[in-house]
Amino acid sequence: MRFARFVLPVLATAAWPVWAHTGADAGAHHHGFMAGALHPLMGLDHLVAMLAVGLWSGLAARPGREVLVAPLGFAAMLLVGAGVGLAGIALPAVEPLIAASLLVLGLLVGAQQRLPVWASVALMGGFALCHGVAHGYELAGEAAAVPTLAGMLLATLALHGTGIGLAGVLRRVHRGVPRAAGWMVALLGVALLGGAA
Repeated sequence: MRFARFVLPVLATAAWPVWAHTGADAGAHHHGFMAGALHPLMGLDHLVAMLAVGLWSGLAARPGREVLVAPLGFAAMLLVGAGVGLAGIALPAVEPLIAASLLVLGLLVGAQQRLPVWASVALMGGFALCHGVAHGYELAGEAAAVPTLAGMLLATLALHGTGIGLAGVLRRVHRGVPRAAGWMVALLGVALLGGAA
């Protein structure tokens, strides 16, 4: 827990310039399947959000098929959002919405709060829509948009799966460790929201 005592204050006070959807990012770093697959790994907000979806599913959902509901719902709505963005439609305040998704995901992980299946799908779908619109809007008019999105989708599903696996590992270490991980994700969301203000 010494690690958590050090990291939590740092996360709470840091200014995080990690937005993955800034104007400079639009199109410049998207060049096909491999770039798309690497993109969720390069921005801290993306990486943590995708892992947190799987982590929450692994901790809170009933064993079996229910564990896959939130990750698959997220992936499906990521594609829907990307289609909206590719059509040239942007969401206002998309970065604060993505930061807010981290805050909520962190709270869900920390509390290990189980939601009804419909609520899980709706919540994850809303978060995914924000992420997807941001990506799609950046890729609008780009020739490699489809393979880039395919790479992002594959990496997203891989990170969800990693989060599910991580849930089991963290639970075996100590039951307080997954909670601490959730609070750190939530604090990252707070820090990102503060940076957007």
